[in-house]
Amino acid sequence: MGRGAGDGLSLVTVLLLWPILVALVLVPLRDARMVRRVAMAGGLIELGLSLWLFVSFSMGETATFQFQQRLPWIDAIGAGIHVGIDGLSAPFLPLTALLTVIAVAQARTTVLHRQKAYLISVLTFAAASTGVFTALDLALFFVFWELMLVPTFALIKLWGSGPGRTHAATKYVLAMLMGSVTLLAAFVLLSVNHGTATGSLSFDYLALLDVPVPAGLQTVVFFLMAFSFMLKAPLFPLHSWLPPALQEGPIGIGILLAGLKVGVYGFLRLVAPLTPEAFMEWRWLIAVLAVVAILYGGLAALAQPDLRRLIAFAGVSHVGLALLGLSSGNADGVSGAVFLLVNLGLTAPAFLLIVGFIHQRLGVTDTAGLGGLGVRAPALTAFVVIFALAEAALPGTSGFPGEFLALLGAFREFGPPSLVALVIVVLAAAYSLMWVQRAFYGPVLREPVDRIADLGPRESALALTMAVAIFTLGVFPSIVLEPAQASVAQLVERLGEAADAVAARS
Repeated sequence: MGRGAGDGLSLVTVLLLWPILVALVLVPLRDARMVRRVAMAGGLIELGLSLWLFVSFSMGETATFQFQQRLPWIDAIGAGIHVGIDGLSAPFLPLTALLTVIAVAQARTTVLHRQKAYLISVLTFAAASTGVFTALDLALFFVFWELMLVPTFALIKLWGSGPGRTHAATKYVLAMLMGSVTLLAAFVLLSVNHGTATGSLSFDYLALLDVPVPAGLQTVVFFLMAFSFMLKAPLFPLHSWLPPALQEGPIGIGILLAGLKVGVYGFLRLVAPLTPEAFMEWRWLIAVLAVVAILYGGLAALAQPDLRRLIAFAGVSHVGLALLGLSSGNADGVSGAVFLLVNLGLTAPAFLLIVGFIHQRLGVTDTAGLGGLGVRAPALTAFVVIFALAEAALPGTSGFPGEFLALLGAFREFGPPSLVALVIVVLAAAYSLMWVQRAFYGPVLREPVDRIADLGPRESALALTMAVAIFTLGVFPSIVLEPAQASVAQLVERLGEAADAVAARS
């Protein structure tokens, strides 16, 4: 299980196969308790392996991909099984595993029918997400990208709690399929360009990095990929699928969808490195859309009485900030974007975990049906306040380092106009703390609130896990920033050379 692309089974490959293996083991099981235990044990093993891999990741001055595995696949078109990680992708493997464990544990009391099928769907989604973060072949990346659709559709449609769950599931799939068409077209164009330059088609990521792409073709590929990843992120104005998906779907898929921002990762991994000149030429457009998303998402979140929809629009706002940091093209901004993605993978799922606890007890998550929870459920309230402070980017929480670096990078590159993005700090504090005030303080509005049970030991353990992760990364941001440093430097250098090429053509 070495770091190179040599012999043996890579640990990354094990992480990819393990959730599928656990899902297959669940199929013949009939006892519901055994199903839950096997799924939880499988999730915990995946988390342990991913943490081991992250700790084993070698931090050096080079951005070499580690734990690579290469296997033949479709030689006729130059597609192969090629996986590995670098500093940009390494943090997302333990994050994916952690959220999978949370989703599996949360299902114990909230999923009351077809629990085995639910857990199999969650594990399949986890495997596909891990594939997206580790694939170093564009054809393989596309397979994992599409595979995420199947469990997501099933989870929203079959286990959603809202009356519009079928519509929400269908809207999600149709939106993602539109993005898949443009993404596949972009990958084919890059492979054909490789064939034109070298005489052989290839979808291998590392091979494509070494082949220049003509400026005109870069622009086409850039917009094709950008559309797909903006849709998946989502970024305003392509975000309309997210609020109904979170509101109508089960909490488990909400935790995974809101926590794993694979769309922004696509910009980091594919758009900026493979089309650097087009990225630098059009980054002003990304920056403008990002600022609009920050403002729109924050204001829309401020107006939401329901926490699920609030989380959806807050996610749009923070995605905007991450892309603003990335569009700066400097080390601060790119590092901030990476850290923001990790933070979003903690704060949004943490809030959704609270949503699940409340919904399970009261059947509602709208402030119109809440009020006075603070006195009746002090443990629940304590965790809500912690998560709200992290959402507001309080120093000492994981929300602060990413926002600070992204804003710093944007200011260094774009100057005073970028300071309008500072409004995200005010808006995030306003919508998170106002919701806490409405739901947890003030008079009791419904009789069931008077009889609400506080968090039990298992629920407290789940919430405490998220709180510990939030404070750990807030106090020690180097856990994420140091492994990413070499990869960020390599990407920034590539973007700098592209900027010089664009300036030379002007």
